[in-house]
Amino acid sequence: MKKAISLFLALGMTAALLAGCGSSNSTPTDSDAAGSGAQAPANGSALSGTVSTNGSTSMEKVIGALSEQFMTDNSGVTVSYDPTGSGAGIEAVSNGTCDIGLASRVLKAEETGLTATTVALDGIAIIVNADNKVEDLTVDQIAQLFTGTVTDWSAVGGDAGTVACIGRESGSGTRDGFESITGTADACVLSQELTSTGAVIEAVKGNPNAIGYASLSAVEGQDGIKAVTVGGVACTEDTVLDGTYAIQRPFVLVTKNGTALSAAAQAFFDFATSTAANDLIKAAGAVPAAK
Repeated sequence: MKKAISLFLALGMTAALLAGCGSSNSTPTDSDAAGSGAQAPANGSALSGTVSTNGSTSMEKVIGALSEQFMTDNSGVTVSYDPTGSGAGIEAVSNGTCDIGLASRVLKAEETGLTATTVALDGIAIIVNADNKVEDLTVDQIAQLFTGTVTDWSAVGGDAGTVACIGRESGSGTRDGFESITGTADACVLSQELTSTGAVIEAVKGNPNAIGYASLSAVEGQDGIKAVTVGGVACTEDTVLDGTYAIQRPFVLVTKNGTALSAAAQAFFDFATSTAANDLIKAAGAVPAAK
């Protein structure tokens, strides 16, 4: 009889344990279905899984610095970055194929059902070949150069030579920011239309008559190019922060409304938008938004 009772109790405890293992306080989200793979920490256990980010190539240094530190602090998490451009990143988070979209511009009116959280501010530097004599341009002169109204450098204080404008592809946040500020949307006459910030920089390095635009964070420390002042104001972290540099845009993290982030993705988002990330963002050449 005692053996029967012991067996009954043992079976009951086993069933309870199995039921506990099969239950969860969280409900799977679209983000989990997209392949986040992150598991919510229980009883203070470490985070694990992956966080997928997708979008702006201009955010490479910022997202790289943030990801590296976050993965150091959370060794069970892998943060991935797919540099597809702002438009593609916004589409990816909208359709659920990444956890967090990255955009170097504000959301457009038609990009609905999403939330954009500014993580940093970035100046769009106007770059010319290092041998170009031009040191300063107004916003209006920049617009004239890119729209073909002015086609020779001698008209803006440089040596004679045909201006070669280098720009980004359609959907680029850098292009969108540049064109919206300079009033050149759908009007630029480009010698080359390239798909990354690095490619623009290399093209300007290789052409003494070239002019292009690139993220401040990508331009700093580069040989073979120089950033001209705009209206007498240099593109620096300080002038971006105080608003005196005219050509600037936000770096944003884009999330999908109504879709909960995984534990790891939420932790990364919270870290990236906190003051704890400010020094990393500054070191990457951008201006932190968190106060």
